[in-house]
Amino acid sequence: MGLLEDVLGHVQQQLGPAAGATHPDLVSGVLQMLGASGGLGSLVQQFEQAGLGHLVQGWISNGPNPPITAAQLQQVLGSGQLAGLASKLGLSPDVLTQQLSRVLPHVVDGLTPNGQIPQGDLMGQAMGMLKKLL
Repeated sequence: MGLLEDVLGHVQQQLGPAAGATHPDLVSGVLQMLGASGGLGSLVQQFEQAGLGHLVQGWISNGPNPPITAAQLQQVLGSGQLAGLASKLGLSPDVLTQQLSRVLPHVVDGLTPNGQIPQGDLMGQAMGMLKKLL
């Protein structure tokens, strides 16, 4: 289970006490969303198309993660994608977007530990682990 545990550990470490205020399945939901939408490369494209590529590039690169607002997430991901994830997790779209704005930078950062999007089947491995857990 290495990758999922690594990402979960990274997110919890980065959020500290705020991790307890986050839906426990949010990280796995984000990984599922990434897997279903084409992975990190697709997410980067969505951010670039919305004019916010600098944010996601900041999460990928080494160094501090720039923050993202709930409104910016809405702009990038759109209401359909956010509503689907909110429904799956049993959250309102507003609560999901608030939590996701804290978690997504750390998930992307955890998936890119060397400051770049990994080559190969990283998302496939993550999705395989999630399917075993769910």
